[in-house]
Amino acid sequence: MRSHLLGLDIGTGGTRAILINRDGRITSSATREHPPFVSARLGWAEQDPHDWWQAAVHAVREALAKAGLEGGNVACVGLAGQMHGAVLLAANDEVLRPALIWCDQRTRRECDWLNLTVGPERLIQLTCNPALTNFTLTKLLWVRSQEPHLWTRFTRFLLPKDYVRLCLTGEHATDMADASGTLMLDVAHRRWSSELLAAVGLPESCLPRVLESPEISARVSEDGAEATGLPAGTPVVAGAGDQAAGALGLGIVRPGDVSATIGTSGVVFASTNHPAMDPQGRVHTFCHAVPGRWHVMGVTQAAGLSLRWFRDELAGSMNHDTAYEQLTQEAAATPAGADGLLWAPYLMGERTPHLDPKARGALVGLCANHTRGHVVRAILEGVAFSLKDTIALFEDMHVPVRNIRLGGGGARSPLWRQVQADVYGREVEIVETEEGAAYGAALLAGVGGNVWSTVEEACERSVCVASRVRPDSQAAAVMQRQYEAYRALYPALKQIFEKLS
Repeated sequence: MRSHLLGLDIGTGGTRAILINRDGRITSSATREHPPFVSARLGWAEQDPHDWWQAAVHAVREALAKAGLEGGNVACVGLAGQMHGAVLLAANDEVLRPALIWCDQRTRRECDWLNLTVGPERLIQLTCNPALTNFTLTKLLWVRSQEPHLWTRFTRFLLPKDYVRLCLTGEHATDMADASGTLMLDVAHRRWSSELLAAVGLPESCLPRVLESPEISARVSEDGAEATGLPAGTPVVAGAGDQAAGALGLGIVRPGDVSATIGTSGVVFASTNHPAMDPQGRVHTFCHAVPGRWHVMGVTQAAGLSLRWFRDELAGSMNHDTAYEQLTQEAAATPAGADGLLWAPYLMGERTPHLDPKARGALVGLCANHTRGHVVRAILEGVAFSLKDTIALFEDMHVPVRNIRLGGGGARSPLWRQVQADVYGREVEIVETEEGAAYGAALLAGVGGNVWSTVEEACERSVCVASRVRPDSQAAAVMQRQYEAYRALYPALKQIFEKLS
């Protein structure tokens, strides 16, 4: 009866559920959108956790219905989701306020306080990462400082996917990979950092249990069963943050494996055998969803968001369903390098390599002969340039880059695939089934459900390369020249960003 595995990804824009069989093949999938995140002030970003749970319920039921399956066919459940969020709970698990999500930038003062209180070098020693506005700890500190009336009721926090776990199972738990993005995990030793918590005055009782990603964390409760149609007692593995889970879905599990994924944000992700660190903290060093393995990761805040912003705000009246196709067709008709036009994709500040929440987007080099297609190509290239910044850091850190696999929207667009190959100057791979973090979560469920003995085995048996894209030598030469110009943009504009902020 229990012939399938369920993966759930609690994203920013929506929740996705997929069902796979014991061969790793997808049987069905369903997505339920979330309401747009609320940005009451510049740099703020909040979502209602209840919306995530309702979307998960609908997505699970729809995926089961599409497959013609009963909930009893599901052997195990895996969870993935957006990282760095802060769901604050009272003693009765009441949600105290909307969650501050990953792209919220309001915590600059809290980062400064951490650097004064703990020290930037000690922070990296304790957590492998610097104080950044995205991390969960800074959000908790902001609420403690700015909303003391709520803080008096605060008893624990959860990450976004782990709130869905709470609703599904009644348990408070998380995984090593997602916990790595809180700035409270001792990443090198794969445990919460008691020293850091003591330094900032947070009780360890506010932390969820932390487990390895394929471990069974809980089982579906009676309430969870009634809501989703899954039987009570169905096991739920710890899961992973969306980046680690998405990397599993691409087969990025061994040293030398690298992925470049373009979703709302953009991520370059490399698997490592040890916690490799950049002394300046320009890339994240996190636990991988593979037990005993780590990864380094560079993040572009507004990757796919750059193209979506242009479509929604500046592209004019277009059919929403075909807008991306039309825009990329126009971009494909323009030459590599967009006739000298450059895009800096800093619409939400920037993480890698600048660590600057004050950075702003910039379109530089406009001429009267530039068309909409030129602007779109510049956006595609600018996002790829930003991701290349991370690949360059990997080389400086001696992190091996043996192969690069593409994921997200950047893997589905033929033009963006070619642009990335040309910008990276390397052949890139496209996998047969690119279902992102939900697929990785389902593979973890398969390990927890004893379908596969290890995460590596799950990926080897399930993830196949469908095609490869080689760089065009002439275009790659143009891209290298454009990249050098791109790298000069941020230093030239930094003082302007400061004044605008």
